[in-house]
Amino acid sequence: MRKQLALVLAGLFVAATAATAVAAGYDRYERGPRGGSPGEYAPPPPRRGAEAPPPRHAQYGQPYFFAHLGIFDPNDDLDGLRGYDSGMNFDLGVGSRVSPMFAVDGTFGAYSAKSGGDEATVVPMTIGGRLILPHPFIEPYVGAGLGLYFSSLKEASSAIDDTSADFGGYLSAGLDMWLNPRTALNFEGKYHYVTPSFQSAAGPTFDVNMGGWTVNLGVRVAF
Repeated sequence: MRKQLALVLAGLFVAATAATAVAAGYDRYERGPRGGSPGEYAPPPPRRGAEAPPPRHAQYGQPYFFAHLGIFDPNDDLDGLRGYDSGMNFDLGVGSRVSPMFAVDGTFGAYSAKSGGDEATVVPMTIGGRLILPHPFIEPYVGAGLGLYFSSLKEASSAIDDTSADFGGYLSAGLDMWLNPRTALNFEGKYHYVTPSFQSAAGPTFDVNMGGWTVNLGVRVAF
């Protein structure tokens, strides 16, 4: 009788030991090791956190400053600047990122071209908007604007030495390459439209297309 009881107790002890080992292994997988060394099990992957906030340059109401330096390529119209060489261009401005996809810019600048002793200069003061494809690093955009264009033309062939102030406009396309949330390199092409009237020394008045392409490289800095 004692021998049979001892066998039963030994069997129960072995079963309990096996069950404890299985339960410990399951607990290590679900909850992590209890005093064991790391790497004894493969923990479940962490739960995905909340989405990262948008970059600072895409926040509502974000103001910025920008500056460009580039080349002016005059139009080739008969009533424009045919025969003029390419000249220099610059502009400065401030703007605001009123939404992640839209910004408003105010710009002051100047562009000029020469042909021998003849010279054409335009100083635009414009306000416009840009439609932006948001991205944390590279943002393409297109834009348009209107403003006041102050023009000056000196041409010996037509006896013009006059200035004019007229309303004009522009279309633009560009790319911002953000170096950090506050600073971006900018590449922009812009076509200006303005046709002022100039009076020659002989009396007749001429409408002259003073528009053309400006191609610029610059910087945009968020406040």
